[in-house]
Amino acid sequence: MADITLSAGVRQNLLSLQKTADLMSTTQNRLATGKKVNSALDNPTNFFTSQSLSVRAGDMSALLDNMTAGIKTLEAADNGLTAITKTIESMQSTMRQARQDRSFKTGTYVMNMPTTPAGTEVLSFTGGQFGTTTETISLVTGSTEPVLTGSGAFVPLDVTTGDEVYGFNVTLDDGGAAGTPVTISLTNAADTDGDLDIELTEVITAINADLAAATSDVRVRDSVASPGRLEFYIASGTHIGTDATITVGTFTNGGTSPDPTTQFQFGATANADGGDRGRTVEEMVLAINSDTDLRGKIRASNDNGRLLIENFSTQEMTVTGFNTSGEITGGVSTQTIGGNSVRANLTKQYNELRDQLNKLADDASYGGVNLLRGDLLKLTFNETGTSTIDIQAKDLDGLERPINTSTLELDFAEEEQFDSEASIDARLDDLVQALGVIRSQSSNFGSNLSIVENRTEFTKAMINTLQTGADSLVLADTNEEAANMLALQTRQQLSQTALSLASQADQAVLRLFG
Repeated sequence: MADITLSAGVRQNLLSLQKTADLMSTTQNRLATGKKVNSALDNPTNFFTSQSLSVRAGDMSALLDNMTAGIKTLEAADNGLTAITKTIESMQSTMRQARQDRSFKTGTYVMNMPTTPAGTEVLSFTGGQFGTTTETISLVTGSTEPVLTGSGAFVPLDVTTGDEVYGFNVTLDDGGAAGTPVTISLTNAADTDGDLDIELTEVITAINADLAAATSDVRVRDSVASPGRLEFYIASGTHIGTDATITVGTFTNGGTSPDPTTQFQFGATANADGGDRGRTVEEMVLAINSDTDLRGKIRASNDNGRLLIENFSTQEMTVTGFNTSGEITGGVSTQTIGGNSVRANLTKQYNELRDQLNKLADDASYGGVNLLRGDLLKLTFNETGTSTIDIQAKDLDGLERPINTSTLELDFAEEEQFDSEASIDARLDDLVQALGVIRSQSSNFGSNLSIVENRTEFTKAMINTLQTGADSLVLADTNEEAANMLALQTRQQLSQTALSLASQADQAVLRLFG
């Protein structure tokens, strides 16, 4: 259109309209896109800087999704550890219930030992806590009695051979005016502590009781000069003469007034008949309960004159030593005592809970990652990959350690292992150790979770900062652009009016031809 000639005024107004139209187009684009920089042509520096910030924000947003998945994986592991803790506590409760249970089976038997046994009669036990081993206890014992021996020849004094198994008689003349002998008889009644063995102190107590009852001035004591010897002495001066003597059996002291004494050694010797006898129920009870091979595996007691045997086991026990009538005689017949069924059932409960512990560990996974099985969870915290964390169940040495009954050292329980308190206590100790491992691992995972959550919040804040920074470089101020559009529209209208006036000025020439 170079052949068209426009006046200066028209051309000036035309240029102004064209410029206004360009500005309106730019403003309309900004309002439509919301950005003041839509391409590198608008502002290369801002465009590429904003693009770099937006790309980094996008990369960190992808990492944020991975961190969120990691948090859920840790929460799944924590759920598993919580459930495992409750399971172990239930196992502890089962063990404590087993320890407190005392419903052991018993057998009560009549003892019918011969008066003069052969000396080889025994009661034997197999099964129960004895397993395949057979333990025996003798049903007979040698008859021994405490005796007094003189301080010179140490000859036994008048040892009894009657029903008084642990008795002896002493005739004592205190040299008093009446000269009446005092006869002292010691029997099983002198055994005040029930250990079936009469000690020196018990002999002293029993003899002094008899002397006091006979109003004798003589008393007996543990020798002052030679402790362990029985010493007879005059306790008061009622019957003391210048030549007072104390006669015990055939022994007479050689003491002088005012305190003549006679000492005798205290000991034990076989009964006069020299034979063996069958143990009484009380003796059998003491023999069984004091035997180191039997103690803790069985227990005996006197049940109204019958021997009661308690089987401390979940397994059946066989007792041999009966006659065909079921009496204890040292025969070859057997009796059985059942096992503790309550503890046996508790063993099954323990193993069921143990099995559930492994299943809980296997099910504590998220997105195919199970920290309780020893899986490694690796999380990246920045876009360059220089900031990471490895999360895995580990022991104190930093070695991989899955959470299961094997690594917690919780073995399968056999019924026999619930027999003794010591075995149960050992398992309780194992459970306490397992709880310590679980709590330590839970604390470790909790620390890892805190780190990941902290990095998640940090990443969110960084994404917001990056995105805001990117937007501040390219986003348009819609209020400002709207005001610009309104001003441009006004300018456009004015420019059009000015163009019209300029055109009218050119048309004035036509009037000359009118």
